[in-house]
Amino acid sequence: MWNGIFEGLARRVVRDGTLNVTMPDGHRFTTGTGAPEFAIRLTDPALPRRIVMTPELALGEGYTEGGLVIEGDDLRGFMGLILRNLWAGHRPRMQLLDNWIRGHARRLGQWNPAPRARRNVAHHYDLSGELYDLFLDADKQYSCAYFRSDEDSLERAQEQKKAHIARKLRLRPGMRVLDIGCGWGGMALTLARDHGARVLGVTLSREQHAVATARAREAGLEDRVEFRLLDYRRVEERFDRIVSVGMFEHVGAPHYDEYFGKIHEILEPEGVALVHTIGRTGPPGVTSSWISKYIFPGGYIPALSEMSAAIERSELVSTDIEVWRLHYAKTLRHWEERFTARIDRARELYDERFCRMWRYYLVTSELAFVFGGQVVFQAQIAHRKDAVPITRDYLYPARPERARVVGAAPATEVAAAP
Repeated sequence: MWNGIFEGLARRVVRDGTLNVTMPDGHRFTTGTGAPEFAIRLTDPALPRRIVMTPELALGEGYTEGGLVIEGDDLRGFMGLILRNLWAGHRPRMQLLDNWIRGHARRLGQWNPAPRARRNVAHHYDLSGELYDLFLDADKQYSCAYFRSDEDSLERAQEQKKAHIARKLRLRPGMRVLDIGCGWGGMALTLARDHGARVLGVTLSREQHAVATARAREAGLEDRVEFRLLDYRRVEERFDRIVSVGMFEHVGAPHYDEYFGKIHEILEPEGVALVHTIGRTGPPGVTSSWISKYIFPGGYIPALSEMSAAIERSELVSTDIEVWRLHYAKTLRHWEERFTARIDRARELYDERFCRMWRYYLVTSELAFVFGGQVVFQAQIAHRKDAVPITRDYLYPARPERARVVGAAPATEVAAAP
């Protein structure tokens, strides 16, 4: 029975492009027409039923566990075929029902008080530091890079991302900056070293805190950069500038008022804050069930309407909203290619199942930015409308920033124009 229902589901979903399927019992069928064409084989007899009941979760689990075999292991091509069809509206009814149920329960899943937030962070960010070294740039920037050209390397694009954010912060030497969710410390160290800021970085990851602290010591920046293993909600000092890159996705919608309320409380009256986050182009939705279970428990990608409403309720002013559409797709492509090139070392650190899970995460995330509704929002916020210039000219100096990136000019020369 389940094999027949699965075949009906596959025929409903895959219409544009061709998919050849071999079932666990040897039965074969083809669905869709035209290019591209892919072939898969299901080896787990329970997988058809699981995919019918929870398509999104079971598809990822099937690939991770080896029950779904893709000809040539062309994961990107196969998932591109599936996701293009899904986002064209060819969705299975069970997926719509599953999303409806999870949508009504999402506030419970996103309820992240400090102890739960700490556990969620540990699940992802306290993995082996060497794992992240396999695919991140040397500065360990685990967020969207900024590509000015298709020829930009990952390292150059990440430097450009940090410089772009620094200009939006309108930094001056000696300013006190808070970095919420500081990761391995790259942004905080850059703002201190290149812009003369005094930075406090906070994180809930023990692994990231240890690495960031060691990096500050090795760079001789301990007098200007401090890292604390601390929930941002417990920060009590006030700051001239606040920056948060890739952390808002872990806050959860029930805590948006708390998050922006805290920024309102600790940002100086003439201060500026910059929140960089993955976002969705459509209305509020739900987190992928596979991503929520295996990659980012408690995470949620906000709609701009949710984020902006919370900023309004906090009585802060949105001074600039910028949308990066395809930059993260390029970033994730770099990460996946680097990870795959060093996958033998990843197997030594973990196992084959983990490597398949990680590739599935990187590839499907990339495709969500290519074909789906995921983008990156940068929200610049302040207490006052006149906290930043009234045009964006200050973000694009006449002398190209690239000269600083490749070391052709002193870093101090690219501080934001007054």
